[in-house]
Amino acid sequence: MKQVFTLLFLTMTFFVSQGQTLEELKKQKADLEAKAAPIQAQADAIKAEISGLNGKISSFPGWYKGAFGTLGANFLGRNQWFAAGDLKDSRATTLMGSFNAFANQIESKYFWRNAGSLNLGWQKLKKGTETSANEPKFEPIADVFNVTSLFGYNISSKLAASALGEYRTSIIRKFNDPGYLDLGVGVTYTPMKNMIFVFHPLNYNFVFAEDKTKFSPSLGCKIVGDYNTEISKGINWRTNLAGFFSYKNASPSLHNGTWTNWLGFNLFNGIGVGVEFALRYSEQEVAKTQNYYTVGLSYKL
Repeated sequence: MKQVFTLLFLTMTFFVSQGQTLEELKKQKADLEAKAAPIQAQADAIKAEISGLNGKISSFPGWYKGAFGTLGANFLGRNQWFAAGDLKDSRATTLMGSFNAFANQIESKYFWRNAGSLNLGWQKLKKGTETSANEPKFEPIADVFNVTSLFGYNISSKLAASALGEYRTSIIRKFNDPGYLDLGVGVTYTPMKNMIFVFHPLNYNFVFAEDKTKFSPSLGCKIVGDYNTEISKGINWRTNLAGFFSYKNASPSLHNGTWTNWLGFNLFNGIGVGVEFALRYSEQEVAKTQNYYTVGLSYKL
């Protein structure tokens, strides 16, 4: 009986000592957090000051360049998974990536804005019934290449006479089939530094394709809107809407439009999570709204 009481006493002593140790650790943590608070506040103030200086620096004339990219991968496997039906034994691999870059020259009398984007994706689905003789290959599921160049001569602080060139195509499966080249002139309105609106009522949409009956060039109006901002600390958003309205009546319609959004969550030193999403409508391609999205790790230069 004495041994039982001794064991109970030692057990209670152990838990009490553990509780005391935990309280001590919590107190040490609170003390360190209290010491770190003024240092963190000072660091935040310095970062805010740096951000303000960057804003002032960016208002000066000169070249401004940048690039960012997103990589995404998805691997899925099943082995005798009944609920999957015919795909109960299957392997699926998806690889996607996007890259965006810009180089803008901003001067007091004129500007020259250049941008390029590339979004590629492949997918391979292997069923359990397939053998090495008929091994499936990676098939493209995203294939977009786009470059734009906008030159403007300032009429006022916010309005400029401008000329735009834009080229859009695929590069994996059907390069330049179709390919779209827009060349036009008009005006560009810049209500704020990170927002522009392009209105070009005189624009010719060149279309390159083997099927000349379906894909036809025409004269029309080109409209572009572009906006980028930091929604909150570490969260950046850019949106671009580009549309062409043809002056030529045709069936299918020769109008087309693309709305693309980029969202970046910065986690550490430019590394984070990136999302790219786009909607497109073009009856020359398909009489339905198209879309694609990419989610993955991102890096901003």
